[in-house]
Amino acid sequence: MTNYQSLGVRPVINAYATVTKFGGSLMPPEVLSAMNEAAGSFVDLAQLQRRVGERIAELTRNEAAYVTSGAAAGIVLASAAAVLRKHPEALKRLPDIRAFKAEAIIFRAQRNPYDYAIHQTGLKFDEIAGLPVALRNAITDRSACIFWFPRGNACADEISLAEVIAIGAEYDIPVIVDAAAQLPPVENLWRFTEMGAALALFSGGKDLRGPQPTGLMLGRRDLIDSIRPISNPNHGLGRPLKVGKEELLGLLAAIERYLTLDHAARAQYCEEAVQLFCAALNPLPGLRAERVFPNEAGQPLPWCRVTIDPTALGKSAEDILAAFLAHEPAIAVSPLDETHFHLNPMTLNPGEELIVRDACLRLLRLDRP
Repeated sequence: MTNYQSLGVRPVINAYATVTKFGGSLMPPEVLSAMNEAAGSFVDLAQLQRRVGERIAELTRNEAAYVTSGAAAGIVLASAAAVLRKHPEALKRLPDIRAFKAEAIIFRAQRNPYDYAIHQTGLKFDEIAGLPVALRNAITDRSACIFWFPRGNACADEISLAEVIAIGAEYDIPVIVDAAAQLPPVENLWRFTEMGAALALFSGGKDLRGPQPTGLMLGRRDLIDSIRPISNPNHGLGRPLKVGKEELLGLLAAIERYLTLDHAARAQYCEEAVQLFCAALNPLPGLRAERVFPNEAGQPLPWCRVTIDPTALGKSAEDILAAFLAHEPAIAVSPLDETHFHLNPMTLNPGEELIVRDACLRLLRLDRP
């Protein structure tokens, strides 16, 4: 039988976050069932993409929806849509778009490793400070779109998303929100586009708990329709960004499930887990545990920040992270720096918070055998 054990791979309890390096999230039975059913038949993939998109759009109060192969793929396709919006003749020339609108405006404080996906369409960065005057001065006849990354550090007193959308609308420049990890809250599935964002991009394999290699594009129908001819199963820039029939039905099932969850109960579980961690760790010498809210992605859930005294413990946070992964069972916790790490309950199954607590006591007690 082929499984993790047969390959010598150890499963991990995830007290880190919905990060790709540990598989994003765990798919619930509803998602697995939908994917298994989809695997049993051939189907017209383009038709299925449209039907799934129509259903997701209805569920999320959006004009249109499109399933992508991850949120980073969504950045690529959204960038292409921004060019094709006014230059449909660029369809077969991407990424050679020097003759067309070829710049994406991004904010310096929001730079991150994922924004390089914009380059794949041939767009160049116009990097600016987070001020309304800087945004207005940056807009030219070569501006194709404005990107907004909520996980960035742009200050609210410099410029807000609402201001960005308003300025973009003045100049007919679409605003694209990379909201890959901006769930919860569930309302974000429609909040950004209701504010006026042209497109909002989400990961399908994070808090939605859909298939890991999926993403979700929500927003304007004209932009979404513009990338269909170059996207799987058609040939073009988006052909390598393939989404299968199993992922399409799996993500739809995940969204249907997500909209019915008791999100308040889930938040309460996270609060109780953080209280459990703090109560267990704070009596230990060389440690301080505290509740931090919101978490690292700005999601309205708490997590536990642990501050260590490397001198007292005789090890750094990096050493402790390695010890957690070497533990049985292996546990992934979130690194911060040499003296801090986080315990994140949002990716724990009920009961695993006790395993994490016990591992902390075992690994961090100074008087352990």
